[in-house]
This record gives sequence, structure tokens and C-alpha cells, in this order.
Amino acid sequence: MGSTTSSFSTYETARILVPGYYFAVLTLMLVNLTALTVQWPIVVPDIFMIFVFVVLGYIAGLTLYAKESTKRRKAFQENQPSSYLKTKARAIPDLPVMEEDEAKQLYFYILNNHIPSIFHEKIFFFGTIYHIMIQIRRTSLWFSLLGTILAMALPLAGYPDSAGLLSFSAAVWLIYLFNVTFNKADRKMQENYKDQIYWLEMNNDLVETILRKRSQNLSSQRP
Repeated sequence: MGSTTSSFSTYETARILVPGYYFAVLTLMLVNLTALTVQWPIVVPDIFMIFVFVVLGYIAGLTLYAKESTKRRKAFQENQPSSYLKTKARAIPDLPVMEEDEAKQLYFYILNNHIPSIFHEKIFFFGTIYHIMIQIRRTSLWFSLLGTILAMALPLAGYPDSAGLLSFSAAVWLIYLFNVTFNKADRKMQENYKDQIYWLEMNNDLVETILRKRSQNLSSQRP
């Protein structure tokens, strides 16, 4: 159990730090390139830049993590193991209807108490990869658009040397396009769900026992 908790903490930390510091790197690069283009070099102590980088990356990571926008995507919402439990409950006579939130709660109960720990590692890993890749995709899109706009607008404002901004934008566009083209994050997330559902199917007796136990608990709570 301790190992599982440690792994979960590690993966959740990665979900905060990797997108956050990717955002921070792109921000500082864009600011510096813009400053060079307008011939207004940023002269600040290195220790201050390091401080800004550390704080910006951490705050950006926490903000992206808290938004949980990656969980609203189709690839995350579809074919969840909790949906399998809902369908399973409907197929068993005399069992009450299960709401989505309750199905998720029941699935996490099964995950934490019955699915082997070695399986948790795979679930955490691919879940983390999914969230990180989607955040990188979205951040890349924002910065590629912003960089392109600046590279086009600054020459019109009298600052013709925008080669650095153009190179930056092209590089970030490539990161975005590779991410979208191969789309491994979505595919792996769905494979992750299928593996979990397969485990539930192969442990059908256990699942039915837990569903019936839930029904009995609900019945005992009624006045």
C-alpha cells in the first residue's frame, strides 16, 4: 500500500511540474525573443531569472492541474471502467440503478482494495502521460499562435528582425503537430481503460458480489 501511495504521489507531482515548467520555458523564451526583436534587452540578475522561472513553473503547473480540463475530453470520458459497472448493475435483476458518481466511487473502491498493486502502476503511468501530453499540446498551441502573431505584428510596428520569433513559433508548431498527428495520449488512455475493464470482466464473481453488497447496504440504510 505504501508503494502504491508513493507511486501515486510521484505521478501526480509529474502532472504538476512537467506542464508547469514547459509553460515557464516557453514563456521566458517568448519574452526574451520579443525583447530582442524590439531591441529592449532584459537585464536582470541571473538569480532573479531563476526565481521567476521556479515560481512561474510551479504556479502554472498548479493552475493547469487544478483546471482539470483534460478530464473533460472525449478520450477521457468515453469507456471508463465506471461505465462498465453501471452497465453491469443494470444487467443484474433487483439491483438499484447506479449513478455515475456512485459508479466511480465503487470503481475506486475496487481499484484500491482488489486490483493488484502492479496494475496500479500502469494505470497511474498512462493516466499521467495522457494528462501531460494533452497539457503540452494545448500549451504549444497557445504559444505557437502567440509567437506567430508577434512575428507578424512586430515588423509592421517597425521591428523587422523577427527571425527569432519565427523560429520559435515554427518549433512550437512542430511540437503541437507531432502531438496531434500521432495522438498517442488518447489511444493509450483508451487502452488503459480497456485493460481495466478486462480485469473486471475476468473477475466477474467479485464484481457481482460487490454490486450485491452495495445493494444490501443501500437496503439496510432505508428507514
